[in-house]
Amino acid sequence: MSLHDPQFTDRLAKVESRIARAAERSGRRRADITLVAVSKKFSADHLRAAYAAGLREFGENYIQEFAGKRPQLDDLREAKYHFIGHLQSNKARLACQLFSVVQTADSTKLLARLDAAAGELGTALEVLLEVKLSDEESKSGARPEDVPGLLQAASHCPHLTISGLMTMPPWNIDPEHSRPYFQRLAALAKQVGLQKLSMGMSGDLEVAIEEGATIVRVGTALFGPRAKPTLA
Repeated sequence: MSLHDPQFTDRLAKVESRIARAAERSGRRRADITLVAVSKKFSADHLRAAYAAGLREFGENYIQEFAGKRPQLDDLREAKYHFIGHLQSNKARLACQLFSVVQTADSTKLLARLDAAAGELGTALEVLLEVKLSDEESKSGARPEDVPGLLQAASHCPHLTISGLMTMPPWNIDPEHSRPYFQRLAALAKQVGLQKLSMGMSGDLEVAIEEGATIVRVGTALFGPRAKPTLA
């Protein structure tokens, strides 16, 4: 991918237009919504091209994959990296080394591991709590009723700042199918006094913004479809 890819620039313009229109419909400012470019399975060159196009926030799902790309991105001084995949507690230290934000904390054990790692590294970590609002076994996240307990545990973690909630609704071709899940997350965030809401992806970002998303995580609409692994 070239550093100045016109196809990427066009896709980014379309995503920006979608975000702006959704923000306007819901009486919000575009500036209040953070676009996180989901760059999993794409090369460091793709991230560099996205950075050249003006993007500064990137989301990755796999610790080891990003660890391989990260050294190639050291000169992107303004880039901020979010971990948005399921995080095993034994990878907490590596996550703290690689990312500024972890959006998927879902247990007191993981919070304690992240806090200890951040303390050892002398850094501070922004954390969102991932909430599971569906019955899908493939989805991770804490139950809504467990969020107050997680916040209580986090109050004893001086190196963590809990800034919001994150969720991933069941996939459906109809974006309206996601709306009830986004409404529930927004209501929960208001109940517990958290400001940030990470919800909405390529297919349903408008609905998420209408329901209060402050962060949308967009991959396919920016980078195109990811290459499927070939069978040997």
